Amino acid sequence: MSDLENFRQEARAWLEANCPPEMREPVRDEDDVCWGGRNFQFKSEAQKTWLDRCAAKGYTVPDWPKPYGGAGLSAAEAKVWREEMARINARPPLSSFGIWMLGPALLKFGTEEQKVHYLNQIARGEIRWCQGYSEPGSGSDLVSLQTFGEDKGDHWVVNGQKIWTSYADKADWIFCLVRTDKANKYQGISFLLFDMASPGVSTKPILLISGNSPFCETFFDNVSVPKNQIVGELNRGWDVAKYLLGHEREMISATGGGDRAGSLGAALLRASGLEDPVLRADLALFDVDALAFSAMSEKFMDEVKVGRGHPAQPNMMKYAGTELNKRRLELVMAAGGSAALEWDSEASNGGANARNWLRTKANSIEGGTSEVMLGVISKRILDLPGA
Repeated sequence: MSDLENFRQEARAWLEANCPPEMREPVRDEDDVCWGGRNFQFKSEAQKTWLDRCAAKGYTVPDWPKPYGGAGLSAAEAKVWREEMARINARPPLSSFGIWMLGPALLKFGTEEQKVHYLNQIARGEIRWCQGYSEPGSGSDLVSLQTFGEDKGDHWVVNGQKIWTSYADKADWIFCLVRTDKANKYQGISFLLFDMASPGVSTKPILLISGNSPFCETFFDNVSVPKNQIVGELNRGWDVAKYLLGHEREMISATGGGDRAGSLGAALLRASGLEDPVLRADLALFDVDALAFSAMSEKFMDEVKVGRGHPAQPNMMKYAGTELNKRRLELVMAAGGSAALEWDSEASNGGANARNWLRTKANSIEGGTSEVMLGVISKRILDLPGA
């Protein structure tokens, strides 16, 4: 038996012995997701047990190095681990912007002290992060941001505002783009980390049409940030930001589903039976496209791990994945008929499908609009001339 097959058997045995039955059931709502952080309230003992067991083995971030809280798995082993998780429908033990976005950036640009300090906390679920990028006047054009950090010798004093800051009202820390040189538009931005409990930080939730929202406005009023909380070089934060955006777009693209999400058509047929042949055909086409997207994602991830990835591939994944997710919820709503529009009853889980359908409209805006993604794909991959 090969080393990889030995690892598969070990992973399978460990999962069978350690993943609680409740953590093999589908996620029903936001409370079923384990976000971690210093203020996180576990929904059940099983949720806490699953996080603790995985964190102890490094399985919350299986491909991170062991000194930083990971399991140190190779790319091939990490792929096997994902397959074995999917085999028993195991929930992720921890969902975290620290894992999906900040962690990869710290691994590439952070100092050794930063890696040891922050990555281990992220891996154990002890710190929850939010992202301070967009501003009221700086969306897709991030380099026009105005939040400013004034140099005070051993620290910066930060003033400004961010918007669409997901879960800022629940986060412990923020990774934030701050202008530290007003004379240089592109090379005058720094990438800072600071505690959301710092004096001068405040948040205000933004309500969406779905009736729910993770988004907030975030305000900085003379916030003191120590100099050792910069990632990368002073005034070169755009390098870190662009690298992180690639991982953010991969994370958002994952909402599209694929083979790990199972067949949408089969699920809806089991739930209610569908007589409409046009809708059945649309569901079959969606399932084929979802499988193709999953295969593309797997290929791209394998290429990245061996240094052959194209820098614009995350833009392809982001565009395809978010458009796929919008189609998925459109089909769910179509299959539900008029009853799917119901908003408040226990039978509809508080209108979960309708609210999720409305929420998907933001997928093609957040993390870079679909129009911007198509522009990047056209120029960087297809080599089409600009307008």
